[in-house]
Amino acid sequence: MNRHISSIAMLTALLSPPLQAQSFKYETAILAGGCFWCVESDYEKLDGVVDAISGYTDGHLDMPSYEEVSMGGTGHIEAVEVIYDPKRVSYDEILDYFWRHIDPTRDDGQFCDRGPQYRPVIFYRGSKQKAAAYQSLSKLRQNKPFEAQIKVELKPVATFYPAEEYHQDYYLKNPVRYKYYRYACRRDQRVESLWGSH
Repeated sequence: MNRHISSIAMLTALLSPPLQAQSFKYETAILAGGCFWCVESDYEKLDGVVDAISGYTDGHLDMPSYEEVSMGGTGHIEAVEVIYDPKRVSYDEILDYFWRHIDPTRDDGQFCDRGPQYRPVIFYRGSKQKAAAYQSLSKLRQNKPFEAQIKVELKPVATFYPAEEYHQDYYLKNPVRYKYYRYACRRDQRVESLWGSH
């Protein structure tokens, strides 16, 4: 499934009647881990994830464009809205996957992307996600396989704006350019140096 939506309500409206009759419910997580192309690509490989949408959040401008966000003046962060089936993957597993696909020792960007618009953040929704996020952070601090300090922010969700259509599924639409970018940024090499091979 590859529908680009920005809310659970919109997704529910698209579901077939049999699923609606079963009161089937997806949940969302909003996560920032640097380049949203890469975060989206990583999460769309995780079993139980229905869709991952690249976008912008946490800024002070309504409906920001990629150019405005990338300049760093809107306060937004590149992020991904992960829509998942809680019967197949839990929020705790979503968080665990997040940690092991970013560099949590950096708060000035991620990999080759510099600036606050690329910093890593977990945006929690409600008390349950907040508690899970802080528990996940505490657990990681005790068990991390590296010595450097963890610098990932935990913040309440803000308005999420889906990015322009050409950014969605960028890794599928432009595979050669995407693979070159990811390799040149040494994202996977840095992740492996921190966490070991997956």
